[in-house]
Amino acid sequence: MKKTFLYLSIVLSCMTVSCKKDFNPFFSLDQERQLGLQIADEIAANPTEYPILDSSSNVAAYKYVWDIMNTVLNSKEVNHKNDFKWRVTIINKDVLNAFAAPGGQLYFYTGFLKYATSEAEFAGVMAHEIAHSDRRHSTESMTKQQGIAFLLDIVAGKNASGLTQIVSSIAQTGAALQFSRKHEYEADEYSVRYLVSIANANRTYDPTAIVDFFDQMKADSLSQPNGKFEFLRTHPYDDNRKENIMKVWQKLGSPAGQKYESQYAQFKALLP
Repeated sequence: MKKTFLYLSIVLSCMTVSCKKDFNPFFSLDQERQLGLQIADEIAANPTEYPILDSSSNVAAYKYVWDIMNTVLNSKEVNHKNDFKWRVTIINKDVLNAFAAPGGQLYFYTGFLKYATSEAEFAGVMAHEIAHSDRRHSTESMTKQQGIAFLLDIVAGKNASGLTQIVSSIAQTGAALQFSRKHEYEADEYSVRYLVSIANANRTYDPTAIVDFFDQMKADSLSQPNGKFEFLRTHPYDDNRKENIMKVWQKLGSPAGQKYESQYAQFKALLP
């Protein structure tokens, strides 16, 4: 009863005040941040399924991905740069996948990192994942699938089995973070917007390199139908997404940028 009253109160408050476009009537920013940290702890506690690459012995590799994350977060388009505890974790597994948990918790598998061919491609996908978290798609998706009471109990520490269920779902099918077509289009749009607007004199990324990445992955998934391309299961890619990415880029003035292939090749050499 209390949860229902809280939910109705939040919804009514949103109807009477000016709300951000990414307003989530089910979760406060603090709850979202807390849920993300709980998921991160659960992932760290399961090294069999999630063999995390040790950051203390892979300093250069982690610095590289963290620098790119921070570069993207410098975009003026990011809403919650200072609200979330942004972190990139590398999972040492030959899987072509990446995902964004709530509250700025970003995960990339080594198989995924090795598959990309340029820093601009990786930065584009990084920006896409940041958009999922920044636009609060993760909790919106979980709320629709599991219900508000389920997630509120997890945040309150009353549903440990539910937390395990979510993390298990991410590992097995990705269903817990299955985004809608609307979410994918929005994450694509903001990937381009972030890369166009970043204030970093050392990097000017080609904001359409993400199209090269998705095109290649889609082509390879058709010629190698062995379930290897996990990323496409949670991020289905079609010609409409490609067209929308290019429309956003053109609307922003079709800015040019570089791909930084050699720099990325040096990074991949650091990975086990």
